Amino acid sequence: MPKFRKKPVVIEAVQVPTERADAGWTDAIHFLESSKTRWKGGNSKPMGFTIHTLEGDMRADPGDWIIRGVKGEFYPCKPDIFAATYEAVES
Repeated sequence: MPKFRKKPVVIEAVQVPTERADAGWTDAIHFLESSKTRWKGGNSKPMGFTIHTLEGDMRADPGDWIIRGVKGEFYPCKPDIFAATYEAVES
């Protein structure tokens, strides 16, 4: 059977903070400003985001990554899958 390798593509991503007071919330909210995303959270603990994707609404929980795809679309990714698939690049 033929084998294929994923083309190297640079993406933008932000991790959903696990603590409400985490400064990463500002980054996540700015990152998602152009998307149709709903934040879910209480006063003390964050609960994540609901992201409208091409496949329907998906949930991004604290610790998950939110990725902006090659066509500008947003989608969530679990931390273990993100770590196995992506590595940081220098700007």
